[in-house]
Amino acid sequence: MKRLRRPYRTPIDPYILLLLGTVGLAALLPARGTAADAVSGASTAAIALLFFLYGARLSTREALDGLRHWRLHATVLACTFLVFPLLGLAARGTVPVLLDEPLYQGLLFLTLVPSTIQSSIAFTSMARGNVPAAVCAGSFSSLAGIVVTPLLAVSLLGSSAGGFSADSLLKIVLQLLVPFLAGQLLRRWIGGFVDRHRTVLGLVDRGSILLVVYAAFSEGMVQGIWHRVSPARLAGLLGVEVVLLAVMLALTWYGAKALGFGREDRITIQFAGSKKSLAAGLPMAGVLFGAQASLAVLPLMLFHQMQLMVCAVIAKRRSHDPEAQLTSQGPDAASRTAAGTERRSG
Repeated sequence: MKRLRRPYRTPIDPYILLLLGTVGLAALLPARGTAADAVSGASTAAIALLFFLYGARLSTREALDGLRHWRLHATVLACTFLVFPLLGLAARGTVPVLLDEPLYQGLLFLTLVPSTIQSSIAFTSMARGNVPAAVCAGSFSSLAGIVVTPLLAVSLLGSSAGGFSADSLLKIVLQLLVPFLAGQLLRRWIGGFVDRHRTVLGLVDRGSILLVVYAAFSEGMVQGIWHRVSPARLAGLLGVEVVLLAVMLALTWYGAKALGFGREDRITIQFAGSKKSLAAGLPMAGVLFGAQASLAVLPLMLFHQMQLMVCAVIAKRRSHDPEAQLTSQGPDAASRTAAGTERRSG
């Protein structure tokens, strides 16, 4: 009797629950007056700390070693910072039928942020793809995003992101780029400490992001911007994001095949090229959007959970591909199987 297989899990990221709880706290107890000023200052410091830690963690030597697989990394970067934004611009056709202008601006911002690192590596490993390439691809995307994402945002979003001005560029440089470069410069002395305490510093990362979310949504509540979001608009946003994710998953998989990449590299390209980083996007939105950041990050929060659920299912299925089974048995397994098939058919 054939055993029934358990259905694939579609995990809900516990951190998403913490983010939703932070949003609820901001809705019930928004910071006002002096407290709002204190939260805003703490949020600014938290963003700088985040990018300092990003710089301190990134190994320059590992990044340079990964350059030898430049075609794969160029493909991932093109998906992240070219194909995604083009689809975001095309989504303007959904305004005002499915989305209103503020939600569309948030959707467009979502398409500009860099790829993830941790989840791309985890899903690539689960699907038996090229894990070292996934590490480098995620690192390169995050590094490029520090410069590319803000520049794309102020160029494509216009006044919604503060406009392309000297003040906005200075703000980006001081809050994002300078702390990152400082972390890179000091890595020689603090890199060992950072590597040994990754777990604790990871909690600092996540706590800092929660503070940024509270500050953004608290300011949004005080200004009453949430009264402009209806259930119909949220449903429309969800539908648009489903299409966006499906298109990117198909393009990264079949496009990588058309470019001649092997199975392991295609897996890396699919998971690294179709995902967007909540950890990088939230603090960037706080810098770029200010009081409008709460609406700007809503599409990113929804997309983040959606990509985790869908990619978990895909990675699990990829791990059971016959080609993956042959890879796990050794480099000669495929040739042995092919030879055996030829003898039986001869």
